[in-house]
Amino acid sequence: MNSLRPATSRSKTETKPSRPVQVADAIKSWVVEQGLQSGDRLPGEGELIERFGMAKGTIREAMRILEAQGLVKTRTGPGGGSFVHEVSQQRARALLGNYFYFKHLTIADIYQLRRVLEPELAASLAGTLSEEVLTELESNIARYAEPAKTLDEEREQHIASLRFHALLAAQSGNALLGFLIDFMVRMLSDLTVYRELYSPPNIGLWSKGRDYQERLVQALRQGEGDTARAIMQEHMITAQRLMEGQEAQMLRQFISE
Repeated sequence: MNSLRPATSRSKTETKPSRPVQVADAIKSWVVEQGLQSGDRLPGEGELIERFGMAKGTIREAMRILEAQGLVKTRTGPGGGSFVHEVSQQRARALLGNYFYFKHLTIADIYQLRRVLEPELAASLAGTLSEEVLTELESNIARYAEPAKTLDEEREQHIASLRFHALLAAQSGNALLGFLIDFMVRMLSDLTVYRELYSPPNIGLWSKGRDYQERLVQALRQGEGDTARAIMQEHMITAQRLMEGQEAQMLRQFISE
């Protein structure tokens, strides 16, 4: 019989996890130790009770916690049971987004990380991307080939230009790096729409961003890692300055109204 792992030392202000939460953590650790993969069947309720030395109600609550986290999927009927489930990137983004919902992140908060991570991603991808991916990046840039004529078009162009960075993140061989960049890009897209940072239209933001992206694709195609890093660094610094300008202008409009 496996017992729960001893609790680590905690600060006096930290609340001790409930017993079902402790059991859920123990089950996750056991799944990793056993090398179980997505789709593998978990032991039945009786075996879990015996293995972790907990009451039926505690085990059931622990399994509900794991299912809510997306780590376990339960199927009923013939061949049913509880199975290991891999959390999708979309669900992981949603859960993490909920954490930051009340953190009141700013443009500067997001770009502080973008300035560090995205230049390194660009450098690591130089010379590694297929022509199909490079063509997809160029096709994305073509979506904002001309300045927007309406606010709706301006909003769509902002979102499309950020999608360029999500496409790059998807090519990262480092799952953590790719996820973090993709998450920040989507948060920035949401902030842009929610705070209407696409208004008023900013021709400088459009022209500079498009120029950086075109030069970046060229460096990636030619395998010039240092050049790709430098272009992305300049892109992030310029984008932050211009986006913060948009943010300040929207704030001034709000105050004046």
